[in-house]
Amino acid sequence: MYPSTTNPPVGERTRWALVAVLAANMLVDALEVSATLVAMPAVGADLGAGAAGLQWLVSGFAAGFGGLLLLGGRLVEGLGRRRVFLAALLVFAAASLAGALTDSLAALTATRVLKGFCVALTAPTGLAIITSAVPEGAARRRAVSLYSLFGAAGFCAGLLLSGLFTGAGWRWTLAFPAPVALLLLAAGARLVPRDVRDSGVPGAGVPGAGVRGAGVRGGGLRGPGRHAAACGAALTGAVLLLVYGLAHLAGPGREPARAAAAFAGAALLGAVFVTAERRSPRPLVPPVLLRHGPLLRSALGAAALNGSYVGFLLVASLHLRETGRSPWQTALVFLPAAAPLALSALHSARIAVRLGPARAVAAGAVLAPLGYALYPRAPDADPRWTVLLPATACVGAAFALAFTALHLQATGAVPARLQGAAGGLYQTFVQAGAALTAAPVAALYTVGRAPALCLVTVIGAAGACVALGGLVPAARAAAAPPPNHP
Repeated sequence: MYPSTTNPPVGERTRWALVAVLAANMLVDALEVSATLVAMPAVGADLGAGAAGLQWLVSGFAAGFGGLLLLGGRLVEGLGRRRVFLAALLVFAAASLAGALTDSLAALTATRVLKGFCVALTAPTGLAIITSAVPEGAARRRAVSLYSLFGAAGFCAGLLLSGLFTGAGWRWTLAFPAPVALLLLAAGARLVPRDVRDSGVPGAGVPGAGVRGAGVRGGGLRGPGRHAAACGAALTGAVLLLVYGLAHLAGPGREPARAAAAFAGAALLGAVFVTAERRSPRPLVPPVLLRHGPLLRSALGAAALNGSYVGFLLVASLHLRETGRSPWQTALVFLPAAAPLALSALHSARIAVRLGPARAVAAGAVLAPLGYALYPRAPDADPRWTVLLPATACVGAAFALAFTALHLQATGAVPARLQGAAGGLYQTFVQAGAALTAAPVAALYTVGRAPALCLVTVIGAAGACVALGGLVPAARAAAAPPPNHP
């Protein structure tokens, strides 16, 4: 996602130690959502918070993650990958400890947003470091595969670790990433190579840096840097205000006036974002991408898939706790929804190519709503493992089939020079989908589990419609004769 630069040569053993550190960090980044979902009911019981307040632990993280992704690339250009990666790790550790020690839901939510910011920097920057430190060819393919595998396995790891730690207290669940992040920080300080920006030559090595004032100079944001900062702040603020408004639309906490004010503020910040983008010589989102049908269709489908997936697990987590299930039992129930992606991570691209990205996406998008529909809705439903398995298995298979295929479909036809910006836009949609779905689902859950599940199913079905719409152009492209056909 972030621009590549040339790093000094790295020895073979040092190179693979570096890959191990970056992959381990990706695992820690990926487990943040699943660990919080398992611990969330215990947090609510201790802090006296209901579903509408607890959803901020998920939506705040996703909003922070998605809101900073587009700006993150510009920060890396100006400050260097090493500096950004190590600083984000340090802040991530501090936010983890602060969240574990606080007794305020508002303060805990703030730490979740901050951790989302950090992950928006470390996850794509880690991949960029790998692609520049590992030579192109089989070695780089192995390194990227390892990085992706750890990312996919992180969700499962979060479930299991949270199941263990939350039994001793939810604070342990929120605190355990901190010492891990500090260990990775110490290792990264020794292993992450310096790039040209770390050597005191701001902007060197970045395509376009120093041209028409592009980039970050002298440690301060100038020219387009100001536009980029305004865009990042406006986008994050708009998503947070949308979450706030959606959280106050239904349930006992319904406050139409507050919701309307939040939506008006989000619209204003959206206008700021658009204005800053139009005035910037280097917009965060190149205008051509906003006219790229496969990218936008895939991004919307991924937003619906990820949003409905997180909303489904949020409902299931609250329901299982209400029926007396322990955090460990909740984690085990969730495993069928998470394990397929981890188990297929190394082969997901091959599966998507074999089926065709559009067909793989459509199959996953149909399975997801089926899984949501199978989850028991009756107020007195017995959430036995055998009853829940069909639902969670369908959801897990849907994610394994569709998630990688959606990314391939989104970026496959994008020119190489726009791949980074396209990936950032796509991931922003993915995270925004989670943030904007958790809030209304939690609000409806205060009314009843059935309305919340209905909304999850509707969102999943909407994603299925978008994905199925992609089959038509894909079929036309396959049926079209080659350019030289008589």
